[in-house]
Amino acid sequence: MSQQGKKLKEHWQRTTALFLISQTISLFGSLLVQYAITWYLTLREQSGVVMMLAVIFGFLPTFFLSPFAGVWADRYNRKKLIILSDAVIALSTLLLIFLFLSGSGSVGALLFASAIRALGAGIQTPAVSAVLPQIVPEEELTKINGINGSIQAGAMLIAPMASGALLNFASMEVIFSIDVLTAILAIVMLLFFLDIPTHKKAEQIQVNSYFTDFKLGFSYIDNQAYLKKLFRYFSLAYLLAAPVSFLTPLQVTRTFGEDVWRLTTIEVAFSIGMILGGFLIAFWGGFKNRMHSITFSILVMGVCTVLLGMIPNFLVYSLLMAVFGIVMPLLNAPTIVILQEKVPEDYLGRVFGVQTMIATAMMPLGMLVFGPLADLFQIECLLVISGVLLFILTLFMFKDEQLLKAGVPKEEHD
Repeated sequence: MSQQGKKLKEHWQRTTALFLISQTISLFGSLLVQYAITWYLTLREQSGVVMMLAVIFGFLPTFFLSPFAGVWADRYNRKKLIILSDAVIALSTLLLIFLFLSGSGSVGALLFASAIRALGAGIQTPAVSAVLPQIVPEEELTKINGINGSIQAGAMLIAPMASGALLNFASMEVIFSIDVLTAILAIVMLLFFLDIPTHKKAEQIQVNSYFTDFKLGFSYIDNQAYLKKLFRYFSLAYLLAAPVSFLTPLQVTRTFGEDVWRLTTIEVAFSIGMILGGFLIAFWGGFKNRMHSITFSILVMGVCTVLLGMIPNFLVYSLLMAVFGIVMPLLNAPTIVILQEKVPEDYLGRVFGVQTMIATAMMPLGMLVFGPLADLFQIECLLVISGVLLFILTLFMFKDEQLLKAGVPKEEHD
């Protein structure tokens, strides 16, 4: 082991803490703008089609870029890629500031800026997921991913409250400027306070061409039966989760009232649930077989989605959002750990790139269907239908032997 590697292993807790803090600061600014844009469009337009366009512009660029960004995360220094992505997102926010100050802050401008921000997210997500196994010991990955989930949920708790408060007395430009400042702070931390070594493949002379590496990544996934099945199930789950993920703010506006505090309440409830769920997975670790945790999470999500379409009481509705948030880390953390443990480091970026592509593609595709339907039918009906289908999906997942085998922790295989 190199001297740098020994130093990293000895101080992994400090390195991990600083890395997670930098990403949380960056995330907070991004969430602040994300909620401001979503609620601005929701309250101003109150249209399922506009919400569909917001999702498409906010996610499809990430979909198209993610598989290529995954190759970059395997070929180049991952810390530099994260810095680049933060810079791209900050520039897009600066563009919004100039447009709103000049009086050109239209819906089209918000959608265009969202697309640029999504490109930055497409670069960042695979790189961040691939960095953690470099700095965190393997036996600590589940705990760290759980803690990371709680930290991110904490940012998701504070951001909607801060965004809702700011929308009542501050201009959009003020909210956008906070995002620029947080991005700069995150970049400074990565540049001057974090020494993350370049992974082995990035240090080597790249014998293969870029597109050869691109194809090798997909070939690797194609040769791993459990990966193909996992990604197929996830594609269906993300598709069916589109209504509960993106139409609930519109449902609340139509059913319970056009108040920012109501939108804030459901986001806060969801975030509190995620914080609790993150700590739960960090200190409990989930079920012995990680696929059981994943499947159980989707099962509860399906039940909650059905109930969200049936409950007329806003307090109970908010509590269901909290339960939904609690089970999210039971889905996310075990999935990430399965990939971090089982996928060779040289392929991690590409595999996470494909995972990001699925997550960012299927929900917009779902909104292509559910968004226009939300202007024709009650959102409650769409929630009940999608929730029942999520429940049915878990029946197949519980019985899949290849996935169950993949869910067994690595140490038990060894």
